[in-house]
Amino acid sequence: MSTALAICGSPRRNGNTETLLRRCLDRLEGQGIGGELITLSGKNVRGCTACAGCVESKDSSCPGGAGDDFQPIFEKMLRADIIITGSPVYFGSATPELMALLDRAGYVARANGGLFSRKLGGPIAVARRAGHNFTYAQLMFWYMINDMVVPGSTYWNVALAREPGAVNDDTEALATVDRFADNLAWLAGKLG
Repeated sequence: MSTALAICGSPRRNGNTETLLRRCLDRLEGQGIGGELITLSGKNVRGCTACAGCVESKDSSCPGGAGDDFQPIFEKMLRADIIITGSPVYFGSATPELMALLDRAGYVARANGGLFSRKLGGPIAVARRAGHNFTYAQLMFWYMINDMVVPGSTYWNVALAREPGAVNDDTEALATVDRFADNLAWLAGKLG
């Protein structure tokens, strides 16, 4: 049975990004794929310092971040079959919290033989007005360089919302995330 992990890069709890990630997980759950949401709000994940400890250690750990919250999240990423990331748009890009996690996770995974290779997943981006396409593309680069499989949907996984809960008014975004989740479940079934 496949498992999914959704990672919310928003520093706000219960915001629009988290709402869409929960919706995606609920849709997967309805198709027999259990999941967990991790929010980076309140967590400390420092950026990569290029110490090359992950290359030298070869044990799927990041010795450069001792004492922060990276390693437990990374271990959940390794166990998941599906990894979904979500970020609000901050000045045309993903949040620094999410990118710190993904940069380090990518380095450790690649230094240890491509640990995310052929896992499924994809990004979700939420913007007040604009910039979600840049953020979506930024996150897609991470999936592609990690040799992951990302299914499509009826549109890009983006939404327009500002106030908490406003994403529920973006019916096209909701339908897009639903189809994305359906495609993840379908693909997991085909590959399982």
